[in-house]
This record gives sequence, structure tokens and C-alpha cells, in this order.
Amino acid sequence: MKTGVKGIDELLEGGIPEGFLVAVTGEPGCGKTIFSIHFIYQGVLDGDRCIYVTTEESRESIIKQAAQFNMDFQRAIEEKKLIIIDALMGREDRWSLQSLDMEALVSKVIEAKKELGYGRARVAIDSLSAFWLDKPAMARRYSYYLKKVLSKWNFTILAISQYAITTSESFGWGIEHIADGIIRFRRILRGGELKRFVIIEKMRQTDHSRYLHEIDIKPGVGLTVLRKVNRRAEDYRLPPEVMRRILEAKRRSEDIL
Repeated sequence: MKTGVKGIDELLEGGIPEGFLVAVTGEPGCGKTIFSIHFIYQGVLDGDRCIYVTTEESRESIIKQAAQFNMDFQRAIEEKKLIIIDALMGREDRWSLQSLDMEALVSKVIEAKKELGYGRARVAIDSLSAFWLDKPAMARRYSYYLKKVLSKWNFTILAISQYAITTSESFGWGIEHIADGIIRFRRILRGGELKRFVIIEKMRQTDHSRYLHEIDIKPGVGLTVLRKVNRRAEDYRLPPEVMRRILEAKRRSEDIL
């Protein structure tokens, strides 16, 4: 299945295998949401049943972002090709979630699929890690439940896993074991300029690229892959203090389980 970003499709031998759960990880501001928008809009163009779950922005914000890159989410909604489930605002409309509950999320996604009709489906959950903010030890169990249930409904799943130095525990520990693929976005500052990168860490059934690539986000275009970069591992590895906190969170999670 094409992702909507030509350069990333090339890194993946054409796209994401149908039926996969793919974890898209990284810090805020490195391109995860825009990649998710690309993935869903490509599904609209390909005739898939498309669902976007937003936990950190409103439905209206996602529609506006898509429009910035010439992707008409509003029209797709009106033509019943797309449903955006808003899990942030807590409104009373049909396509909103009142709480960050995993069973409620899965039920709402299935309800949306029934509304859109029979056929191949895509769902992007931005972000899935919001559902275990207060219980990161549950990341693996929740991810498995999501994958097990939605796979029966012909879904290919993009699960955004937020990471930030200030919220390292919300990343959860375990989604990477459940996922069929891992696409990791990174950002660094070089010479006072923000640089963004992507690397395919895992994608079953593909001979995917194993190289870090620089990316850019352009108005009216969206996410583009610029070039393969040759950098030392320490240039894009997480800082030692962050790694220490992640390992501590992992140990705590294992103790809880």
C-alpha cells in the first residue's frame, strides 16, 4: 500500500504490506502527523476506507493541516471516504471519544468502518501512546489488542508513538515488539538549522532501505525525502540521559507486569 510519500515508498520497495501494524515513532515536530496525513489521503485516492484518529489536535486542525499540503480532507469527509475520530475535544458528536479508553477506541474505529462500508481500510492513530500516558506498562498489551481486533476488519494500521524528552515514559515499551514495521523520525539542530530524518528500522516482508535519509516538509507539497545521509550513529542517537530514562521506564514496566 502506497504511503503517499514517493521517497518513503521507494525505501519500502513500493509501500507498506497490506494488513500490517506499523509504529511511527519520534519526537514532536519531526513529521509524524504529516506522514500520517499523507498515508490517509493516499488511501482516499486509492479507494480505501479511511479513518484518522486524532488525540492531540482537534478534527478541524487536522483538516486545516491537510489543506496546507493540497489534501482535501473536508471533501473526502463529505463524500464519505474518510472519517476523523476526535479523541481530544470531548464533544458529544458521533465521531468523538469522551475518554482515552482502548476498548472505546477500537469500537469507534469498527463503527466508522461499518459506516464507510466494505473494503480495504486504513487507520492512522495519532497518537496511540496517548492511550497509555498514565500506564506505560500497558503499551504492549494495548497494541496487541488493537492489532488482533482490527486485523479481522481488513485494516492496515499506522500507530503513531510519541516520544519526547519530557514524556519518555509515555512512549511505552512493547509496541515495537507488536509492530510489523517501525518507521522512526528524528530531528537534530545543525548550525542553528532544524534538520529532520527518517529511517526504516523494521518492515517485515520487504528488503527495505537500512540507511538514514534526510527529509523536508514543504508548503503545498508535504513531506519529501531529500537524500541518503552518511552520519555517525552518535549524530542521531538519543542523548545518554534520555536513554537512561527509557531504560529505567522499561525496568519499571517489567516490574509492574
